Amino acid sequence: MSEQFFDYINEHSEGEPLYLQRIARRAHVRLLNGRMVSGALQGRLLKMLAELLQPKNVLEIGTFVGYSALCIAEGAPQNAVIDTIEIDDELEDIILENFSTVDFGKKIVLHIGDALQIIETLDNKQFDLIFIDADKRDYLKYYQTVLPAVRSGGVILVDNTLWNGKVFEPPQSADSQTKAIIEFNDFLAADTRVEKIILPVRDGLTIIRKK
Repeated sequence: MSEQFFDYINEHSEGEPLYLQRIARRAHVRLLNGRMVSGALQGRLLKMLAELLQPKNVLEIGTFVGYSALCIAEGAPQNAVIDTIEIDDELEDIILENFSTVDFGKKIVLHIGDALQIIETLDNKQFDLIFIDADKRDYLKYYQTVLPAVRSGGVILVDNTLWNGKVFEPPQSADSQTKAIIEFNDFLAADTRVEKIILPVRDGLTIIRKK
């Protein structure tokens, strides 16, 4: 899709709040992979979905600088708790600084470490909403681990499921990330426990509803 296409969408959608503009700008200045920030369009979608779903318990796998967690917190109810997991401990100070910029950042609990291990420590919570945006090679493991912890009617969001269009062609032999996303997409398509749809938002966002 052309740049003009996305410009039009952004111009006619809810604008990115100033606090998120600052977070995104700092990520691009301070970090080599600043483009990993969710971005305005997806961020506003996350906020709107949180407003619609009104989740009390949220899990995010893959915090990066906290942009997406803050979008969810912005739309979630006042008593919501958002557990977010980031494996890179060097990002901890940046994440906590970003959470402190707005009052609803207090809804978010940051966990540093391996997601598959940390999930086991979350007191058998039942989640209303889960957002997965971490190591693509572990997408299927994340999904299989968290699905039992999602309440009936709960929603899982999975980012990057179109992966720059690489999922449309046979992957290169060494491209483990593309292979893993294709494996996840194929598994999910056949999973009768859930309803699912891929939206062509940014790099592909899959919405999954547990039956």
